[in-house]
Amino acid sequence: MDNFFINNICQTGRQDASEYRKELPKAINTILASMDDDRCFAHIGDEPIHFSITVKEMIDKFREVLFPGYFSSEKIDGANIVYNLGQCISKLYDILSEQIVHVLRHDCLRYGRTCSECKASGNDAALKIIQAIPDLRVSLAEDIKGAYDGDPAAKSHDEVIFSYPGLYAITVYRIAHILFNLNIPQLPRIMTEHAHSLTGIDIHPGAEIGKRFVIDHGTGVVVGETSVIGNNVRLYQNVTIGALSLPPNAGKKLRGAKRHPTIEDDVIIYSGATILGGETIIGTRSVVGGNVWLTSSIPTDTKVFIESPHLIYKYQETQEKENHEYQV
Repeated sequence: MDNFFINNICQTGRQDASEYRKELPKAINTILASMDDDRCFAHIGDEPIHFSITVKEMIDKFREVLFPGYFSSEKIDGANIVYNLGQCISKLYDILSEQIVHVLRHDCLRYGRTCSECKASGNDAALKIIQAIPDLRVSLAEDIKGAYDGDPAAKSHDEVIFSYPGLYAITVYRIAHILFNLNIPQLPRIMTEHAHSLTGIDIHPGAEIGKRFVIDHGTGVVVGETSVIGNNVRLYQNVTIGALSLPPNAGKKLRGAKRHPTIEDDVIIYSGATILGGETIIGTRSVVGGNVWLTSSIPTDTKVFIESPHLIYKYQETQEKENHEYQV
């Protein structure tokens, strides 16, 4: 009896699902018709951006080369380093050149641009990035030292390399920044948005960032495209270095203009601070306190803090006792 009841329910459910599916052709036709709606976006008939491997895998390959032995699948020593790194760098070059060619070809065909000889341009850009790796390693070593020297919780440089989300985001940014300066479309932003999705740290590849850049904790940090950040700058979580609010149609007019602040050398910006505007300059050795909101410049050697808030404490010794409020 139970089996009959269960089978009957299953049969009825199958019939109900079939009735719903009969409506799908109508929905499909409606969606297809919307492809011609100029108010919406579609990528039909254009060159796709192929990714032979995921962005994560490409970044992982970069990290293998930038930090030899840290992220390799096997032990690297004097006996195999030439072979191992040679293979890794060769593979990275192949991945890079292929991805760069794809994004160049995509934009060339989709936007009707003059032929830029995508294959040759892609190979050349990939080679320039490979050639930049020694300088990248030095730059990242300074970032690592800055993080270690300024964080008592860091037990070793290895801990920073293996586990700090700030370093991961900075590593991806520094690679993407080179691509950005080579005028490679799409790929730099895709890379930094991947790091953003993993770390909560959003650094635009167009930002100019100096040596020993440290992001402590990191979640919620935003660094806008035209930001200029000097040497030995430290940011804490939830810091925004952003643009002032713009009118709805200002994008085209202001695209490429300086919209984000300049942070000079040796500045510390504490958690929750918001600094906005292309004309805003935070002077050398200044300190911006937590939750501060700035839309104007501050001079060298300045500390900016908000006034201590008035706190109200409520306590209750027993359920029957009346609440007492103390304002501080």
